[in-house]
Amino acid sequence: EAASLLRGDAVDLVLTDEKLPDGDGLEILRHVKAAAPETVVIVMTAYGSTEAAVAARKLGAFSYLMKPFDVDEVRIVIREALATRDLREENVRLRREVGERYGLDKLVGVSASMASLFEMIRAVAPASSTVLVTGESGTGKELVARAIHALSPRADKPFVSFNCGAITDTLLETELFGHESGAFTDAKHRKKGLFEVAHGGTLFLDEVGETSPAMQVKLLRALQERTSRRVGGTQEIEVDVRVISATNVPLDRLVQEKRFREDLFYRLQVIPIHTPPLRERREDIPMLAEHFLRRFAGQMGKRVVKVSDAAVAALKRYAWPGNVRELENVIERAVALETTEAVLPERLPEGIRSQARPEVALSLGPGFDLDQHLR
Repeated sequence: EAASLLRGDAVDLVLTDEKLPDGDGLEILRHVKAAAPETVVIVMTAYGSTEAAVAARKLGAFSYLMKPFDVDEVRIVIREALATRDLREENVRLRREVGERYGLDKLVGVSASMASLFEMIRAVAPASSTVLVTGESGTGKELVARAIHALSPRADKPFVSFNCGAITDTLLETELFGHESGAFTDAKHRKKGLFEVAHGGTLFLDEVGETSPAMQVKLLRALQERTSRRVGGTQEIEVDVRVISATNVPLDRLVQEKRFREDLFYRLQVIPIHTPPLRERREDIPMLAEHFLRRFAGQMGKRVVKVSDAAVAALKRYAWPGNVRELENVIERAVALETTEAVLPERLPEGIRSQARPEVALSLGPGFDLDQHLR
């Protein structure tokens, strides 16, 4: 009767005796776990043994209770079992949301260059090789790194992002490698470095070209040895980290200028990926604009449902020196200012509207006085 019931309905928890008048509780356990692995099963018995308890746990039982038992004990076990199931379901939901938030769907575009980028991300995600993401500022290099992580076997482990630019060597070293208590004046407590924090996952180093030669040596050693040593410490800590780095300044040029170590350059760019600037994929601008519009209209609670054709035309003619990040800021501003259901050209910055104005050719007849005309 229980087996028939379990085939038809979703059940949160099953409490079963091991010895049943017409069967075996472990068979119920097998049936439940085969049909609905997320269902919690607690097995009771008056004839238990260590072997039976081990067998029940191997089959997926949450707990194995020996009779006689106190009813309050059963209540506690049930509460713990359901709480554990809820946490597991929440974890699955959060992982799915993270995958949706940072997966390929956040890299918007239908152009050929974006299709090639998507294909490259899917190809490299399963590996653990280092990746160097290049491209101008604002082209979405961190989004590429997050997408690689979200599609990789490391997706359930940490993704740690750090910007190496505009920071002193001392601070950069303690951030990346941590420090021991008393390593320097203000080091009152031991601190883990980002290599340790990202263990099992991905460490994204943005603006890696800004690091000093001394720090480049330490980075190279960490990558080669797969170990990290805290400042003031003597112990080598093994770390399993995939490093994805990014730069908007070509590292090969820095190598030629003797500002970046050649051996570290080759270590970082085992797999190079380039993010195209927005001006080279103008066909993606309408889709990106609508994508940002939906987001900001939802956040602001405004009924702005589209970008007008005239505004789209202006956006497509603009050069976008700040790339996708600039477009995002422009759409946020436009949605905030708009009072109609469509973003109008008037809501765009003057710089975009002036650059977007079509040129007018004047037909100047004989005797036309330009100075007089312009007064």
